Order: sequence, then C-alpha cells, then structure tokens
Amino acid sequence: MARGSLTLLLNATYEPLCVVSARRAVVLVLSAKAESVRDSGEAMHSATLSVAVPAVIRLTRYIRVPYLGRTPLSRRAVFARDSGRCVYCGITATSIDHVVPRSRGGTHSWDNVVAACRRCNHAKADRTLAELGWRLRTVPQAPRGASWHLLSQGITDVTWQEWIDPAEPVSA
Repeated sequence: MARGSLTLLLNATYEPLCVVSARRAVVLVLSAKAESVRDSGEAMHSATLSVAVPAVIRLTRYIRVPYLGRTPLSRRAVFARDSGRCVYCGITATSIDHVVPRSRGGTHSWDNVVAACRRCNHAKADRTLAELGWRLRTVPQAPRGASWHLLSQGITDVTWQEWIDPAEPVSA
C-alpha cells in the first residue's frame, strides 16, 4: 500500500463529505459504519487478515452536515471552476484576472476573479470590459457544495470523478 493513500468518504446519499486516510477507511468498513463503493486495488495486511483498501466508501447512516462554509478563493479553485479555460477567449488559462481591476475598486472575490490566458490578461491590463468591448463567456460566481471544498484544496483522484464533478457541484 502506498504511504499516505487517501479515500473519498461519501454520505449515505452519495454526496462527498471529506477525504480520510486509507487506514481510517478500512476501520470504518470493518466496523460496518461504511461500505466500500470502489476498491483502490491495494491491500492492507495483518498477521491473519488481508483487507482491500477502498478508494471510495459510503457511510451506512446519513450524517447531517450543519454548515459548509464558503469555498476559499484560491488560484486552484478558480481554475477548477472555470475548467482551466480563459473566460475571455476560451483557450487554456495560465493566470487569474480581476474582471473589475483592483486599481479601479474591484474586489478579490469569487464574482470578480476569473481564469485567463496570458495574452488576454496582458491585453486587458487595468481596463474594464466595457472599455475593451469584451464579454465574459461565463459569469463568475462562488461555487457551492462539498465537492468544491475538495477541489479547491487540490485533493482529487481520478477514481473519484464520478462523485466529484466541478461542472455540476453538489448543493449544500
């Protein structure tokens, strides 16, 4: 087993809750508090037992999450929200841009920060969209849902894609 393996923990309703260590995931499955949804292909061994390490587990009982705070604004989260594409021209984004420049009173908030390619970001500089005659391909807004907390922290695995989809965030 790879040291530091992680497992996605889903609520009983298949909503992503958090990421736990592989060891914690095995303990939850063995104690019947969770069931394995997808195996990682790895195993944990003891003197008398060999247990498959799950990549995704689901709790057997629903856990009510009292409040999911706002997703922290980060470069990684902005790229995930905008699918890694420039909101001005649609090519691969390499930087972030403030729609209303900070020098013009714009804020560093979800509704004012977008992913942009180097060419568009440089051409826009400290001007507004109206001055350039540009339009946004999508309106920026704060993402919601548990899956965005994982995406904004960069904690993902290809085997989790079925449950964590940035295009359709799970409502909180």
